[in-house]
Amino acid sequence: MHWLNVASFKHCLTVFFLDLLRIFDKNGFPPNTNYIFLGDYVDRGRQSIETMCLMFCYKVKYPENFFLLRGNHECPSINRVYGFFEECNRRYKSARLWNAFQDTFNYMPLCGLISGKILCMHGGLSPHLTDLDQLRNLPRPQDPPNPSIGIDLLWSDPDQWVKGWQANTRGVSYVFGQDVVLDMCQKLNIDLVARAHQVVQDGYEFFSGRKLITLFSCPHYCGQFDNSAATMTVKEDLTCSFQIYRPTAKQILSLVKQNAPPPS
Repeated sequence: MHWLNVASFKHCLTVFFLDLLRIFDKNGFPPNTNYIFLGDYVDRGRQSIETMCLMFCYKVKYPENFFLLRGNHECPSINRVYGFFEECNRRYKSARLWNAFQDTFNYMPLCGLISGKILCMHGGLSPHLTDLDQLRNLPRPQDPPNPSIGIDLLWSDPDQWVKGWQANTRGVSYVFGQDVVLDMCQKLNIDLVARAHQVVQDGYEFFSGRKLITLFSCPHYCGQFDNSAATMTVKEDLTCSFQIYRPTAKQILSLVKQNAPPPS
């Protein structure tokens, strides 16, 4: 787990390579702007290798300004199926590069804490989580076993129609209700849970009385959605603001053509 006490952060997540460059261009390149990313850097995009290599380079060069949390797509059981393995094998004619990435992903932290008050992860909360020491002591390197706190941090989702905990329709981990978020914030003495893992129409979406926020930083996701993207800026006093990224004109035109009826 990363413990972060810095002046200002931009929170970003689920990114493709050109979207990543757009975010840097808008908000500033490291180390002038500090960043924490919430996972899902590979799969479903054409340049996952470039995205991951650029991020690792920034992490090596600016370790105190650039933070990468692990998403569920940084796990071999997922990115072997959803595109990253195929990209590595197609471009480099070998599984060695893909295996090297998996070894590196196993060292990535599953969560981060900003100034003791904003808990960040890719997926969500866990019914097995009772205190922050459990997060401090999560082992690395590891591909989290199922079930475990690690799996829940990667996979769980909030659900406005649920009270307490229920099985997740994804087939792994849980969904949790607003009551869980309020109870967990009080138990852990935190103000906000920041997570990713789901496409939201406006790029960000609050839950449970603004105690949890879902952030999504890839506009026009997979060429199938007309969603906007967002980043969240956290200032020294922990006030938050948002930068919205609309789909580009080219992306919108592509979506219109894709959904247009066939000629009669």
